[in-house]
Amino acid sequence: MAGKLIVFEGVEGCGKTTQMQMTGEWLRSLGVAVVTTREPGGTELGVKLRRLLLEKTEGETIADRTELLLYAADRAQHVEADLKPNLKQGKIILCDRFVDSTIAYQGYGRGLDMHLIHQLNQIATGGLESDITLWFDLDAEVGLKRKRRSGEIADRIEQEEITFHLRVQQGYAEIAASQPQRVKKIDASLAPELVQKQIQEVLTNNLQF
Repeated sequence: MAGKLIVFEGVEGCGKTTQMQMTGEWLRSLGVAVVTTREPGGTELGVKLRRLLLEKTEGETIADRTELLLYAADRAQHVEADLKPNLKQGKIILCDRFVDSTIAYQGYGRGLDMHLIHQLNQIATGGLESDITLWFDLDAEVGLKRKRRSGEIADRIEQEEITFHLRVQQGYAEIAASQPQRVKKIDASLAPELVQKQIQEVLTNNLQF
């Protein structure tokens, strides 16, 4: 069986990371060879870049274009060192965030030039696209409240103003509307087991295991 890249996307607190773990367990129960990874931070170099990108530090702030380039660097390394080799081996990859995150966060959220973002994504991925992207549709304010209730320390992105997160939410909606064949909407407001049921239905209907 050819390898497949399944990406989990959405606003902060949408539950995608938990659902990715549940999806991995389900696929393994079917005898599928599964790899889980994330962006940023899917490689040794990526772990260091993730720290730079997400840790809130005093002093010099990260400029928006610098942020964009760091995410692109993480992605380029991730594609070459992790994604391509595993796909070549026929594995199913579950990835927490990929190119759509950059479009939603740096494009819609930061307001950076969309043409530049698409160019950088093309360079970083070498043309690699997801087979299926699961978009966890959830109101940004609800997601942030979930994060606060979890007790986790908010990272640099999570601490942005609500207007930023609402722009990101709108970005995902527009991406999904423009690419319905690749991006599948998941209602993330439901109970976890119902969210997982949606995921399993989408993957069963769109991929052959």
